[in-house]
Amino acid sequence: MSSTFESSIKVIPYSQQKVYNNISDLNNLEKVKDRIPQDKVKNFIFDHDSVSISVSPVGDIKIHIIERDEPKCIKFETEKSPVPFFLWIQIVPESDDSCKIKLTLKAELNPFIKGMVSGPLKDGLEKVAEALAQVHYE
Repeated sequence: MSSTFESSIKVIPYSQQKVYNNISDLNNLEKVKDRIPQDKVKNFIFDHDSVSISVSPVGDIKIHIIERDEPKCIKFETEKSPVPFFLWIQIVPESDDSCKIKLTLKAELNPFIKGMVSGPLKDGLEKVAEALAQVHYE
């Protein structure tokens, strides 16, 4: 059974193109490494197209970019995860120097698993959206 989770829409005070350029190259995660809670996330490794982390209590997760639709969307897919999922980040211009982002996660979850992971998935998605909204996209 397919389940979809969405973050709230976040306004970012940078142009759509600047935000896209930063998010579409995962090497830019270097800028936010220090904001990641060390007690929850371990083994944070990334390159241009993928990121892997070990999240307590979830386990190892590795995602990679499967599509870049410049400058409006970046799509990800899990390579390794307890729950396989797709994630996409939509970037919509609001003005010349601001844009809005929204994260959407889609996963195949049976009803039992869905009951257990819905809350943490929604919280995690919202935290990622908030972190992306606070980045300086210079």
